[in-house]
Amino acid sequence: MIHPLSDVQSKNIGENTNIWQYCVVLSGAKIGSGCNICSHCFIENDVVVGDNVTLKNGVYLYDGITVEDGVFIGPNATFCNDKYPKSKNKDFKLEKILIKKGASIGANATILPGVTIGENALVAAGAVVTKDVPEGAIFKG
Repeated sequence: MIHPLSDVQSKNIGENTNIWQYCVVLSGAKIGSGCNICSHCFIENDVVVGDNVTLKNGVYLYDGITVEDGVFIGPNATFCNDKYPKSKNKDFKLEKILIKKGASIGANATILPGVTIGENALVAAGAVVTKDVPEGAIFKG
C-alpha cells in the first residue's frame, strides 16, 4: 500500500510494503517486501532497505545507507553521511552507513558517517554512535 499523500518515485518497492502519508521515496531507492514506512519519512536515491524493516515516523535515509532485513529504526533517528558538512561543499565525501540484519535503533539516536551497526545490535534511544557497534551489542550514551 502506498498512501496517496506520499510521493513515491521508485519502482523498486517489494510486495506487502506499506508507505504511509507524507513520505518521499526517490527514484533510485530500493525497498524490500513486508516493510512499514511510517509517515514523514524520506528515502534518498542511493539507499537500500531490506525485507521486513520498520521505519518509524520522521526517519530520513540519505545516500549511502543500507538497512538489512528485519531492522527497526525508531522515530526521528538521524543518519549523517558527511563528516564535514558544508553548504555547496565541492569536497563532499560520501561515507556509507550499514545497519545489519535484526538491529534496532532507538528514537532520536544519531548515527554518524562510516558506521556499521552489527547484526541484532541495539542502539538505545538518544545515543550518539561515532564508531561501529559489534554484533549483538547494546550501545547507549
